[in-house]
Amino acid sequence: MTESPGSPALDAAHLHCRSLEHALVRLRRDGLGRLADWGGRLAAVLPSGGRLLAAGNGGSAAQAQHLTAELVGRYRQERPAYSAISLHAETSSVTAIGNDYGFDHVYARQVSAHGRPGDVLVLLSTSGRSANLITAAVTGRGAGLRVWAMTGPAPNPLAEAADEALCIDADTTATVQEAHLVAVHLLCESFDAALATPVATTSGAAASRAVKVRGRAS
Repeated sequence: MTESPGSPALDAAHLHCRSLEHALVRLRRDGLGRLADWGGRLAAVLPSGGRLLAAGNGGSAAQAQHLTAELVGRYRQERPAYSAISLHAETSSVTAIGNDYGFDHVYARQVSAHGRPGDVLVLLSTSGRSANLITAAVTGRGAGLRVWAMTGPAPNPLAEAADEALCIDADTTATVQEAHLVAVHLLCESFDAALATPVATTSGAAASRAVKVRGRAS
């Protein structure tokens, strides 16, 4: 059944779309450089035998698993398969670790097991306050991994715990998650584009630690 103009359901749908449109405008303006840089650095890590680890909770877990699927499979064009693991998808490990060590450690212990210096850990959270992801970030940095976070509005603890962060400033969890999905695809685009090109070295001291995609939806 088609909703009549001005109905609450249609008004809510328009508001949702406007919120996403505004978030994507800010992502295009403020986040593309960071994602291109991440894609280039990922293209230097994975073909040389490095690994990407990813994790999130709830909808962010689905986004993280989307990223690893694009790397193990393919994004658009044929290319080799690369090592990428979604930590939340290891159900026996997650439940065993949660049972024995507590939920805050379900990802950190896997990072200790699978991560090696130079690997990349990508953590996704709409709030940036999930203790299990923050613990994983701290563990990853301590083990020599590069830790990248995609979060909601900054400041937040996960963005602070990571080496670098892409922070989406939006009014709702749904908008943040939808912008994260676009960011995941843009990261894959940048990765594929960088595979055949030299990777420039970027000084961490010269780059800002967090890119904030700011603004409020009308």
